[in-house]
Amino acid sequence: MRIGFAGLGRMGWPMAANLAGSNIDLVVWNRSPEKAHSFAQHYGVPYVDTPSQLASRCDIVVTMLADDQASESVHFGDAGLFASLNDLDNTHACIFVEMGTISPDHLASLQQKAHGQRVIDAPVSGATQAASEGTLLIMAGATALEVTALGPVFKPLSRKVMVLTNPGAGCVMKLSVNMLIHGLNQCLAESMALATSAGLNAEEAFEVIEHSAAAAPSLIYRKNLYLDEANHPVSFTVALAKKDIALALELAKNNGVKMPQSEVTHRQLVSAAQSGYAERDMAAMVHFNSVL
Repeated sequence: MRIGFAGLGRMGWPMAANLAGSNIDLVVWNRSPEKAHSFAQHYGVPYVDTPSQLASRCDIVVTMLADDQASESVHFGDAGLFASLNDLDNTHACIFVEMGTISPDHLASLQQKAHGQRVIDAPVSGATQAASEGTLLIMAGATALEVTALGPVFKPLSRKVMVLTNPGAGCVMKLSVNMLIHGLNQCLAESMALATSAGLNAEEAFEVIEHSAAAAPSLIYRKNLYLDEANHPVSFTVALAKKDIALALELAKNNGVKMPQSEVTHRQLVSAAQSGYAERDMAAMVHFNSVL
């Protein structure tokens, strides 16, 4: 079984690296060719020049893409993943596993246009450290049988796979989880701003939060970023957080759900992005909330 991996960004690179280290027959592609070349050279795996070539050479294709727009281009472009499906003379991937954060509507579009091939939503929870350690949580909108068949792909990447059975359920849960994470991030930023504005040391203030009832794993493993964001690699940008919340709010509107807290979080993220924070880590919201 040959696995194709599309998207070698902050999350995709370490995920693909874990697959490469698991004796999997792996082929990679990335929008920036030099990154695919570098990965291929470092891990001794082949790369291809187009998504279409990836689909035509592999049994399963995993995508780790930033948003709907990137996914649209990679799947539906002239040399996209689905382009090879029109060529009946080619062998091509029979399963496409979407592991990035995309909207349920976009997933449905992929499933409708996949020429009968299986498209499975299996987004992940966990930042770059979890991606490197292979301890991501996978939320699969697939049956237990399908998840078992994808075990060789999922096992090197994750600590747990949630079987959510229904197509699209993974996408919905990913937005629900990220909405909560970004809300916690905003509350942490305000809490730290309040404490430090009153004269408390930032490290002491965070230590109190860390040992309080308000502590959460997503806050704790980002401690170094919260305390010294500028001197640590970006893990998850403000721009991506803004995108996630916007997708969650759109889903909520379509389902008649009120989300006032997330609307506030979204406004803050939009304001931060407009103020030059877009490509900074979302931990930069601590600084943004401290600036009057």
